[in-house]
Parts: sequence; structure tokens; C-alpha cells
Amino acid sequence: MTTCFDLIIRNARDAEGAPISVGIRSGMIAAMGTALVGTGAEYDAQNQTLGRGLHDHHCHLLATAARMESVDLTDCRTADEVTARLRAANSAPGEWVRAFGYDERVAGLPDRDRLNTWLPQRALRMQDRTGAYWLLNSAGIARLGEQPWPSCVERDADGRPTGRIWRGDTWLRERIGGSPPSLAGLGQKLAQWGVTGVTDAGASNGAEESTLLSGAIPQRLVIMGTEALPNGQGYAVGPVKLLLDENDLPPIAQTVGRIATARKLGRNVAAHCATLGELLFYLEALQQSGGARPGDRIEHGSVITESLIGDIAAAGLTVVTQTNFIHDRGDRYRAQMDSSELDDLYRLGSLLRGGVRVLGGSDAPYGDINPWIALRAARERRTRDGIVIGPGEAVGRAAALALYQELPLTVGTPADLILYEWSDDSGALGEVGMTLVGGKIIWQG
Repeated sequence: MTTCFDLIIRNARDAEGAPISVGIRSGMIAAMGTALVGTGAEYDAQNQTLGRGLHDHHCHLLATAARMESVDLTDCRTADEVTARLRAANSAPGEWVRAFGYDERVAGLPDRDRLNTWLPQRALRMQDRTGAYWLLNSAGIARLGEQPWPSCVERDADGRPTGRIWRGDTWLRERIGGSPPSLAGLGQKLAQWGVTGVTDAGASNGAEESTLLSGAIPQRLVIMGTEALPNGQGYAVGPVKLLLDENDLPPIAQTVGRIATARKLGRNVAAHCATLGELLFYLEALQQSGGARPGDRIEHGSVITESLIGDIAAAGLTVVTQTNFIHDRGDRYRAQMDSSELDDLYRLGSLLRGGVRVLGGSDAPYGDINPWIALRAARERRTRDGIVIGPGEAVGRAAALALYQELPLTVGTPADLILYEWSDDSGALGEVGMTLVGGKIIWQG
């Protein structure tokens, strides 16, 4: 009896370069072999590598989509460059000029008065490179409406708003209104890079955000967020996200309480740990709550001392790292940090050798969302200027891909697949020829 498939991919190579063909049926890998026999639509891979699709385990979809419609300041190094970029913005009359990626090395964190000199007439909201601050000029502040305003809106000694808003994304969005950005273009761009799944790591994600995100992209979706995040169709519920800030840490009993609530909901926890202080606080909170559970996560792990690797491994914690920041921000780190501290940045190889489970994410829009930037940095650890940071943290091709490809390529697993080429040449990025989610082609080059 002839075996029928929905799609047969022939003449591909596996990760080791051996010939392979795959038969897909009902969204699953139904058969694999070098000489697959069966009927159905066929695609000639022409010797491309067949592998699992890539999953970005930490990104912020709505903010990334909004940035695609915004002014990019990431490469501006002088006030004149920032001013020129802002004034060239082609937003419609009466609309906000929205900018991102401002580097404080240009002029510190500017207040409303300085921003007025850069863009005097149009309402400006500008995000710093970390994503923690929104910076508004006077025309922008005028759109905030009547007081009272929450504590995230900074004021000077006279009670006058400075234009700086700290961690006020949710309040600002509610106050100024506006339509959410379309995610269609972002979903298509991710598909071109071979991304078949994403985890949105927004700490404030709840019912409203889940409605906006569900079904908006062709990729499989996991949503982290608050304890109030509902179960729903079109996404899987991820861990409760704990947004820790070393400059304003909550009482540890409060965090222990949130962990307890997550346990009652049957959810894991994931904590923002961009500093050593935040990481130590989280580890202590987990210990006071009865210990970590499989699936609990350290988001970023930006700074991990060697002495903590064994503790993290023993706790069974997963570190979700952003090796793309070695490329994106590495030269800034080299200028601002002591050389003895650089080996602790975005560890990878030492974590894996120490038995820690590590996954990869972009932290887009704060990092480059192209996964191949992170994959290349995992192997080479090079900054934009070509300087290597933490050479002992570099890993090989297979270990790099495993950050984004969790499941093995086996029969009976979802047909979330890519056909791609990734040269061994220094600096090379992967090139994707086809992306499939559940056996459906969502991108073909």
C-alpha cells in the first residue's frame, strides 16, 4: 500500500551533512529516510540543510512591531545626528514622533528642555536603549492630560514634569491611546529568518495583550505575563514574569508571595535578572519559597559570576540568554566595564559545561531580532568592532543552534521546520530558503 503525505521534502541534508528526506502528514513529521517512498506534493531542497525551526525564547512583540514604524537612533552618537534623525521623521501632522534606541552617551538622559531644542514643535516620545525610560518633550507632556500622574512620571524640585517616565509603558499606553501596531510585517520577517515560535516576555501581559497577540503572527506563540494572564486559544501560557529592578527591589516577601501564587496556578516563574544584584535577590526568593522547579527561568543572566554556576545548575534553573548583546552592545561594555568583569557577561559555554540548561532569545526590540545575529555571536563572541568578549564562552554550531532548536528532528514531532544554509566563514549569517509551521509553508525564498 502506498503511503500518502501532504508534503515530501527530498534531497536535503541533516545537521551533519548526511542526505535526508522527510514526509509530512497532518502537520507532523510522519517519515524520515534517505530514500523515502510515498506520494504527495514534493519539494526539492537542492541540498539545503533541514532542521528544526528557530524559537525566540524572549522577545516583546508589540514593542518590536512598534519600532518597525519608529525612528531608529541606535547608531546616533552625537546630538546633531539625533536631531537630524528626529526632524526627518515622516509621521503625519499631529501624530507623535516615536523614536527608540537613544544612547545616553550622546547627552545623558535628556529632560524636556533639551528635547525641545532637538524637536521643538512636534510631540516626541523617545525610548532609551534599555527600554526603561520614555523621554518626552513639552509637546509630548502636554498630551498626557490632567494630573494626578503616577510616580513613574519624574518631577523636578518644583513639581514640574522633567519629561522622563521610568517603567511607565502600561500607564503611558493607556493615557495617550492610539491603535496597537500591526504584527503582520513582523511575523513575515521572522518567517524569513526561520523563526517558527516566539515567547513574548512582557511582564505586564494580561487579557488585553493576549487578545492582541493571539493569532497575529504565523509562528507558534508562548506568552509570559502576570498572574492574571488567562488561558486562551492560539497561544500557550508561559511563566509568571517577575520584573526586578536593582534600583527599586520589592520586599522579598512580596516576591516570595508571587512565586507561591504562580505555584498555585500551576505556572513557573521567570525573573528579569540583568544585574548580579537582581540575580542574587531572585535566587534568595526562590530559596525562601521552597526552591526552584523545573521550568523556572532566569531571564537574561546578563552578569553571572563563576561561583554561581553550580548553584544555578543544582536548582535546575534555565537561563535564557541574549548572546546578540555581545554583538550589539559589546563595545559599550568594553568601554564602561573593568576588563576583569567581561567574562561574566552573557555566559554560555561555562553554563553548558556546568550543567545549566540554556535557551536563546533576542529581547527584541532592545536587541536585534534576527536570530542569526545571536547564533553567530554564540559561536564567535565578537562585538561590532570585531573584538572578542569571553572567548571561553563560545560554543560550536550544534550548541548554538540548540539555543533556538529544542526538539530533535524525529518522526512524530510537529513539522516546524526550516531549510537553510549557514556557512562556516567568519561573520556568516544563516540564509533560510523555506520555513514551515505545522507542515504549512509560511515562507519560501
